[in-house]
Amino acid sequence: MASKEELFEALKDGVINYKEEQVKELYEKHEYFVPEVLMCADALYLGLDILRPHVPKSDAGAVAQVVIGSIQGDVHDIGKNLVKMMFDVAGWEVYDLGRDVPLEKFVEEQLRTDAEVVAMSAMMTTTMLGMKKVIKMIKDKNPDVAIMLGGAPVTQDVANLFGADGYAESAGNAVAEGIKMIGRLREFEKKKEG
Repeated sequence: MASKEELFEALKDGVINYKEEQVKELYEKHEYFVPEVLMCADALYLGLDILRPHVPKSDAGAVAQVVIGSIQGDVHDIGKNLVKMMFDVAGWEVYDLGRDVPLEKFVEEQLRTDAEVVAMSAMMTTTMLGMKKVIKMIKDKNPDVAIMLGGAPVTQDVANLFGADGYAESAGNAVAEGIKMIGRLREFEKKKEG
């Protein structure tokens, strides 16, 4: 079994030398767990803060906008923070509401920012039920918003039942799901105009 120092060295080497598989392997082999991934995320954000001013802005601006938060009554935000990081790194404009977010706040922030996507996270079945209410509240005000759900108790069936437009099984596929949802949204808007 490698020492902690050797693991950190392997991870550092993987990041510096673009060895994606080496970095991914540490997580899959359970050498690294979510707290370590978040520590890596903190380091990544510090690096991004240095790089951001030097990255040329695209003429179109951000890829898209997303409002994100953990639903009211839910103080768990580790998964939500990982998803936020994924969107951030992918060039999205992220409006992070944090955790234990009042249901109306999702609606207010979507209307304020005109974000195309609202992403909600729940880690308990009791708080998960609030997602259904938020979806109805948002769709009543603005049907042209794509809503994504995620979190431990949430499944594709739950997302369908609640009327969501997408489901993120993990932080890793949240951005891809977001892009798919926006593609469907834009197709729908084109048909409406045509």
